[in-house]
Amino acid sequence: MLSFTLNINPPTTTAQEHKVGIRNGKPYFYDPPELKDTKQKLMAYLEQHKPKDPFTVPLCLCTIWMYPASGKHKPGTWRDTKPDTDNLQKLLKDCMTMVGFWKDDAQVVQEIIEKRWVRSEERGIFVEIYPAEELNDDNLFT
Repeated sequence: MLSFTLNINPPTTTAQEHKVGIRNGKPYFYDPPELKDTKQKLMAYLEQHKPKDPFTVPLCLCTIWMYPASGKHKPGTWRDTKPDTDNLQKLLKDCMTMVGFWKDDAQVVQEIIEKRWVRSEERGIFVEIYPAEELNDDNLFT
C-alpha cells in the first residue's frame, strides 16, 4: 500500500479542458496553457511520492480532494460544485501514469473519490493506492 497527501491547493482545471484546433484541414487536440501548467505542477508533486517500481497488478485508488473553505462553505462539508470528481480523477490518473506509478491507469479497478471543504491548512489531495487482491470481495455483485 502507498498513501500520501499532496500539500497543494487542489486544481479546478481538469483533463476535460482539451482544446481542438484545425491544421491543414484536419482536427487535432491540444492542452491550453492553464491545463499544461496544472499538469506540470501536479506531476512535480507526484514525483516526490512515486514508487520505486511501477505497480503491475490491479489496483484500488482512493482520493480525497480537500479544497480550502471560504465564504458560505464550512470545513468538513461536501464540495458539491464543479469540477466533477470523474474529471478531476482523470487528470490525476493521467499524471500518475506519466510519472510512473503504474504501467497503465487501466490497472485501477476500483476508485473511491471524495471532494470536501476543509480548513485552509488541511487543503490538498490525499491519495491511497493498494493492490485489489486486498479487497474484501464479500460485497461484490455476482
